[in-house]
Amino acid sequence: MPFTRYAVYVTPQPGPLSDFGAAWLGWDPARGTAVPHPDIPGLPAPVSTLTETPRKYGLHATMKPPFALPLGTTEAALRDAFAAFCAATAPVTLDGLAVAPLGRFLALRPEGDETGINALAAACVRAFEPFRAPLTGAQLARRRAGGLSAEQEARLAQWGYPHVMDGFRFHITLTGPRPKSEFPALRATLGPHLAPLLPRPVPVDALSLMGEDRQGRFHLIHRHTLSA
Repeated sequence: MPFTRYAVYVTPQPGPLSDFGAAWLGWDPARGTAVPHPDIPGLPAPVSTLTETPRKYGLHATMKPPFALPLGTTEAALRDAFAAFCAATAPVTLDGLAVAPLGRFLALRPEGDETGINALAAACVRAFEPFRAPLTGAQLARRRAGGLSAEQEARLAQWGYPHVMDGFRFHITLTGPRPKSEFPALRATLGPHLAPLLPRPVPVDALSLMGEDRQGRFHLIHRHTLSA
């Protein structure tokens, strides 16, 4: 399958959390298939409405934001670089994950020290920068449409995305933008479903290379263990 963009994500290993995430969002990037939503009473809106925006990505945390390959660079070369990076990179551990708001959407956010995961994300951004084509004028305009601070503008210019490096916040997106009035009900309803699926501590011991198809949906290319 020819992909239009690539990304490096943290995705859950196959199992209960991965299965729940695929059903909750309605998309399984490992299998490349749509998944029926679960029936969860007590939500402030239908699951399909809550998850419309993040659906195409699958359950994930972004480490290297989506990028197109520059001319002269191949997916094979990216795969090789990804395997080499993972083989030379040590895993990190989070104390835990909890359902929490981040801006206007709900996500799984780390509990405790985030130093290790922030360093891993920064290493991903730097390592795969040679595989990122420069943004077009239209792409830059879209990134700037919501307004950027001077620091965000500088990161956009250097890395192609404003929310990396010092602007990075590890998160696994659960909903699209929602009214803040919905957050208490969402947390109260989703929390009990997710709590038994989340280990404590949370090992981040693998990264996933993803590809975006022409319909904008992301597919798992390879999930590689961190083994340094």
